Parts: sequence; structure tokens; C-alpha cells
Amino acid sequence: MTPFARRVLARAAVAGIAAVLLASGCTTLEEKEREWTFRVVKEDAGWYGGMPAGVTDLYLPVSEAPGAQKIHAWWWPAADPAAPAVFYLHGVRWNLTGHVRRMEQLRDFGFSVFAIDYRGFGKSDGDLPSEQMTYEDAAAGWAWFAKQVPDAQRRFLYGHSLGGAVAIDLASRLANHPAGTPAQLRGLIVESTFTSLPDIAAELTWSWLPTRLLMAQCYDSIDKIRTVDAPVLFVHGTGDHYVPPKFAQALYDAAPPPKRLLLIENGSHNNSMWIGVQEYRAAVADFFALHGGNGKHAESSPRGLLAESSR
Repeated sequence: MTPFARRVLARAAVAGIAAVLLASGCTTLEEKEREWTFRVVKEDAGWYGGMPAGVTDLYLPVSEAPGAQKIHAWWWPAADPAAPAVFYLHGVRWNLTGHVRRMEQLRDFGFSVFAIDYRGFGKSDGDLPSEQMTYEDAAAGWAWFAKQVPDAQRRFLYGHSLGGAVAIDLASRLANHPAGTPAQLRGLIVESTFTSLPDIAAELTWSWLPTRLLMAQCYDSIDKIRTVDAPVLFVHGTGDHYVPPKFAQALYDAAPPPKRLLLIENGSHNNSMWIGVQEYRAAVADFFALHGGNGKHAESSPRGLLAESSR
């Protein structure tokens, strides 16, 4: 589908939200908005070839309440028990089965990988996700992850697309630890993500539509990123027609140091991790001082050239 066609469809979708609001009221609007936002495919992705060897299936309750709903998760430990571990948060539409290739790449970078399906996705309980539910599910996943990886210096968060917004929210919450206690997170990686959903809607639709008033699912990452106290690596493809790279630049500008922005030339919304695999691998290793990195966090230019952080 061409960028023009995607823009036309996006405009039609937001216009449809407005029509539903006028015809049916706010309750129906929110349900329809959630359907259009998450576009969940419950079935396995068509390219899924089966669970990789070494992956453990988990089902985790989202709260301690009796009969609490559960989320489905995968734990894929690296061969090295001392390897860093990453909590993987995916975006819309596809469940865990659609993300195996990116998880494999993170494993190749040297990480153990823990990943969840939000409620309404895949084998997790529930039917229709919401913004608040994704935050709750990420918190439940983190509770298990933190116990499995007790050393905070080995813990990383990764989020792709909408999952980047969920990861930023979780990182901002983890930053609220008592003064004098160590950080709960070694680093945050967000790829192909946005400042907020209303900002994306405004980018892809007509300027006269009051998107911020119409939308209940906001994912307001631009404000939350300012409170994150872990080093952040922002990655974005220059050819992303769904979420233009200017959104990564805006998040990078708002984030406190240490931080780095890596733009992958010709990378799309989904393929930056393998189109720019060597750049990506080097950025992760150097910025987070992994695998013989230089031990210093860095703040970089949009092309990823390392420079000393100002903090």
C-alpha cells in the first residue's frame, strides 16, 4: 500500500470515529476506537513456524484478585545465565507469534528475552484491549521479570511501535523509586514509536478534526519520557511511513540524558532491526556498555555518532 493510500485510510478512520461519536455517543466511540487502535489478530501469524526451541510458555495473573485474568508470556533465556535480559513489549495487531524474528535478533544481540501478549491478544485472557489494560499487563509482566532477573543491572525494556509507548509508561513508573535506592532498570530501547496517538492521528488526518478531544486512547509518551531515569536508545527507520521519524526526534529532544537517537537509512516501520543490524548491534553494545563497550553512556546526533553526555 502506498503512503498516499495509507493516509487516505487513516483520514477515513478518524472521520469514522467522529461519525460514530455523533451518532452513538461516547461509549460506542471508545469501543470502536479500541478496535481500530489495536486491530487484534487472535490467530497465529501466517509466517509463524512454531515456538523456537528453548522458549517456556507462561500464564501470569494480572493481579492478586481471585479469578484474575491472565496474560500469556514467553521466557527465552540465553545460554549464558549472566546475560542481560530484555522485557519485550510488542505493538498492535500481531500477537507473540508475529514477533519471533525480532526476538531472535535480540537474542543474537546477547539478550535473554521475556515477552508478553496483552489481554485480548493471542492466548491471553480478555477480548478487547485498552490503553490502561496494556499498562496493567506490562506491570504484571515486570513483576515476574524482576523476580526472574533480580540484578537490576541486567534488566532492559524494549518496545516496538505502540509497545514503545507501553515501555515508556512502565519506565516512567519504575523511575518513582525511593530516593537513595538503586534504579530498577539498566536501559530502555524504543523503536518506531510516537509522541502520542492523537499526534499521529493529527499527522495522518485533516487538521480541522479535534483528534485530542475525540480520542480516549492517548499513550502520551512525550510527557512521560521526561521522567524516565534510565538511559534511552531511540531507533527509527527513515522510511517509516506509518510513524514518521520526526516523532523519534521529538521524544529524543524531550528525554533527559543519557540518550541516543539512531536513524536507520531506508528502514521501514518494521524492519530497522535487520536492515541496519550492524548499526543497531553496535549502538546497543556501545551505548549500554555491553560486550566490551566503553563504559560511558552517550548522547548522540541523529546519525548516531557517539559523543560524551552532558550529564
